[in-house]
Amino acid sequence: MAGEVREARAFSPASVGNVAVGFDILGHVIAGVGDTVTVRRTEAPGVRIIAIRGTVVDLPLAAAENTAGAALLAMIDVLALPFGFELEIDKGIALGSGMGGSAASCVAALVAANALLDTPLPREALYPFALTGEAVASGGRHGDNLGPMLLGGLVLSTMDRLVSIPVPAGWYSLLVHPDAVLETRRARAALQGSYTLPEFVTQSANLALVLSGCFRSDAGLVRAGLRDVLVEPRRAGLIEGFAAARDAALAAGALGASISGAGPSVFAWFDSQAAAQAAQRAVQAAFAEAGFDSQGWVSLLNAPGAQLL
Repeated sequence: MAGEVREARAFSPASVGNVAVGFDILGHVIAGVGDTVTVRRTEAPGVRIIAIRGTVVDLPLAAAENTAGAALLAMIDVLALPFGFELEIDKGIALGSGMGGSAASCVAALVAANALLDTPLPREALYPFALTGEAVASGGRHGDNLGPMLLGGLVLSTMDRLVSIPVPAGWYSLLVHPDAVLETRRARAALQGSYTLPEFVTQSANLALVLSGCFRSDAGLVRAGLRDVLVEPRRAGLIEGFAAARDAALAAGALGASISGAGPSVFAWFDSQAAAQAAQRAVQAAFAEAGFDSQGWVSLLNAPGAQLL
């Protein structure tokens, strides 16, 4: 392999972070939209980003300042690799959308680079590198978007482990992205301030209900728990049209609906594809009433994670 340039391409889907009740720890993928990264193994050390195309192009080309580049630099450092990487990023996810855009290019780059290692690593072993990459964009090491992108489906992501959460095969999610931008750092700034103990108890109970409902295939438990009392009330005012969009999803039969990631996108869960598709029209109509065009995706909750192309 010495002296030979090797190339791999990978696609990472978008994701819903937080899932209302699991701030920074719970997330799931959304099929149908994502980022693609092409990686080449080079004799020259380090990481070089040679092109960024697609929905977002004004991202740093300096590897250490780019989520994909920083993740590969971490991989090179920890594994003491005697070679480097060159990459091209094709963005399909808008930044500031609440769809995991910074995480997707990071994960796609790692999955592609992993295929070029002499001995590829298990997906879970890529997680620490992904945390380092994501921190470049968000300012913190949290994996609620990274975990599902790496493993697919619904994933609980702590600082040092990933836990896949089973969900029934017939459960679907809806994601609607209004034509608006909400920067992650601004959305996180809205969370500053004090919280009460009853709020934490209620949120913990809601998370427990949702996880129990997933393991038991009990939509009633999920419906009882999929409600955010900590973060959503503090961010809702940053998203014009959010309340009407959320209420439209709930009126259409959603098990629950809330802000996707840092927003402004809205997500909802359903126990049938038909219900999710009907709700998509209602949610997009609510955003239209607020003056926003929007895009929507209906996806299996158990959609696959990042894939080699």
